[in-house]
Amino acid sequence: MMSSFWSIWITVLTIVVIAGCFILLFVVSKNTTGVEEGKSMGHSFDGIEEINNPLPKWWSYMFYITIIFGVVYLAAYPGLGNYKGFLGWSSSNQSIGTEKGIKEDSAAAVELAANEHRWVQYDQEVEKANAKYSPIFAAYLATPLEELVKNEEALKVGGRLFLQNCAQCHGSDARGSKGFPNLTDGDWLYGGDLATIKTTIMNGRNGMMPPKGGLPIEDSELKGLAEYVVKLSGRDHDEALAAQGQASFMKGCFACHGMDGTGNKFMGAPNLTDNTWLYGGSRGVIQESIKNGRSGVMPAWKDVLGEEKVHVIAAYVYSLSNK
Repeated sequence: MMSSFWSIWITVLTIVVIAGCFILLFVVSKNTTGVEEGKSMGHSFDGIEEINNPLPKWWSYMFYITIIFGVVYLAAYPGLGNYKGFLGWSSSNQSIGTEKGIKEDSAAAVELAANEHRWVQYDQEVEKANAKYSPIFAAYLATPLEELVKNEEALKVGGRLFLQNCAQCHGSDARGSKGFPNLTDGDWLYGGDLATIKTTIMNGRNGMMPPKGGLPIEDSELKGLAEYVVKLSGRDHDEALAAQGQASFMKGCFACHGMDGTGNKFMGAPNLTDNTWLYGGSRGVIQESIKNGRSGVMPAWKDVLGEEKVHVIAAYVYSLSNK
């Protein structure tokens, strides 16, 4: 379902184009030159004389027919923004058919679809899949996560679900990318135990660090503060500059990241001492993170996949960093 603006925009634009085609055809079908049809227009070029010839009738009639067909089609089927058409057709309730016509026996059509080039109603396919796989996922859900992570078949299923739904952000190898956590390194913003991983997938996460942590930190302090963060991560640093940065850190950064910089899993505040970086660990990127803040959202999957599938994915994700 698109927004009202885009629905109106598409509808008006489509109607204007169809009306424009009709008006153009009507105008060019009329003799407005003042010259009798079949007579010379009074000029020639390179030996070729222009004659006032009308459009062929068959061509004009065909064009009118296509315009009428387009109007009827857009009235009957979706095509004008959010308007669904008076037939109420949609791809999700498309009937099962063959080259020989429509078949009522949907079960037989499903079995023979691959060989006879048939299309199958989407809702029926979903219903059929649910009937087959729901008992399997129900059994997985009834199994405690601590036991499920030992079930190789369940982990394979979880891996396929991960590729279908999670790999777009975390990568097919689950190693993530800038702004998307690596799920294989054992470093967790909110905790990496089985129950927490499942909660994260079920309900999503909204991580937000405000610009400068919402603190009275001046731009002139950013360089020193970044140097102190570098020191916390155990890397070579400028001691004098880091000392200045520590004073800035004590203005309030410790409220989320802890006095020792080890973070807070209840808030999703990163551990600054482990040298694992979600957005990058260079001094320039650290300064950028502090100055502009960071906002990361992981959507909730409970309404998309249901708890049964989330349960299996949680076991798979846990296994990635606990092999």
